[in-house]
Amino acid sequence: MFRQTKGDRTLPDVRLRAATIVLALLTLLGLTNLTSELCQAQTYSVLYNFTGGQDGATPKAGVTLDQAGNLYGTTAKGASFAGDCNVIGGCGTVYELKHESSGRIFSPLYTFQFSDGASPWARVVFGPDGLLYGTTTWGGDVNEHACASGCGVVFALRPPATVCKSVLCPWTQSPVHKFNGADGAYPNMGDLIFDQNGNLYDVATLPLDGEVFELSPSADGWTLTILYYFPLFPALGYSTPAASVIFDPEGNLYGAAQSGGPYNGGAAYELTPSSPYWTFTDLHDNMGGSPGGLMRDSAGNLYGTTFSGGENGGGTVYELSPSNGGWTFTTLYNLSGNGGSFAVLIMDSAGNLYGTTLLDGANGQGNVFKLTPSNGGWIYTSLHDFTGGSDGGQPFGQVILDANGNLYGTASIGGANNKGVVWEITP
Repeated sequence: MFRQTKGDRTLPDVRLRAATIVLALLTLLGLTNLTSELCQAQTYSVLYNFTGGQDGATPKAGVTLDQAGNLYGTTAKGASFAGDCNVIGGCGTVYELKHESSGRIFSPLYTFQFSDGASPWARVVFGPDGLLYGTTTWGGDVNEHACASGCGVVFALRPPATVCKSVLCPWTQSPVHKFNGADGAYPNMGDLIFDQNGNLYDVATLPLDGEVFELSPSADGWTLTILYYFPLFPALGYSTPAASVIFDPEGNLYGAAQSGGPYNGGAAYELTPSSPYWTFTDLHDNMGGSPGGLMRDSAGNLYGTTFSGGENGGGTVYELSPSNGGWTFTTLYNLSGNGGSFAVLIMDSAGNLYGTTLLDGANGQGNVFKLTPSNGGWIYTSLHDFTGGSDGGQPFGQVILDANGNLYGTASIGGANNKGVVWEITP
């Protein structure tokens, strides 16, 4: 019922043969500067088409890869439509796409029922105990004044104790924390992260105008600690920390706020441990507009994206490099289109950056792109331009890369049922 093999390829053999001939002719003519895009031709496949039923709909987060090559992800809608779930278009799911030689086997691992959470917008991640952890933006406890659709939940999923022989073999969910509005609400697109002691960190968009929080495990459950409050009024500081935070080796946290500040375009920030709240440092505040999450390389440089701004209005890709006790901001590339990226970038071993845009690309439905460092600059390659049709469209989440160089991600709309897809791009 849920078995799907790899879909139609966007570069059939005949086009690959034609590209090979063109490359040979260009090489003979010495036109090597024109061959870079052809050399990086990729093959795009739809791995799974969501139906909006038991499997869910509208995957807004990317996927997580385990060591066996299985993919895990969430859908923001679909599945359960009972009660409050019907109001928001279904409460969403957590799913697995099991890796097999014949294709991928889809298994719904958990269906949210509102009281235990609703609408996960972030990825699920594996904790040090082997459980899957994640957040839901809504559901859980209802606070009529702060969050009438539920304040959101941090949850853990435990696999069955015995080997499951059925596709429909749900995992057991347990709430790590249910927000009540006063202690936070609406954890959004940010992935949970763990420190070496097993503590969890993430951001929520209430109270005031957001917070960074820590959840510490104990014998009695989990204890919530607010590390930093973002002020309610943008004139007083930065607000709406919708993206995830990351650690450096010294235990400092880095993230991005989507609005506020002197330019009202958000900022990249650092949080250093202090009491009672961590100390906020503005790293750069003229971001363009609505920055997404950050990634850090081994040299301590930070990389990120913005949804808007830049020379072409379609967002930017930027770098922040530590320099003489401060940070140097560099725009690596100006994106073009109607809306750039909220997603976290990833970097391969060669230093190439990969990301997605939501509404940029040739068709205005988003794309998957690669930035290759070259002679002090960066070469931009669009690996796939979504159409909003059978291939999907409007990818919110980040991509991941496996050991063979294959990229995986999701698109929130389109596909065979217009409920979104999981996709793969192979070299």
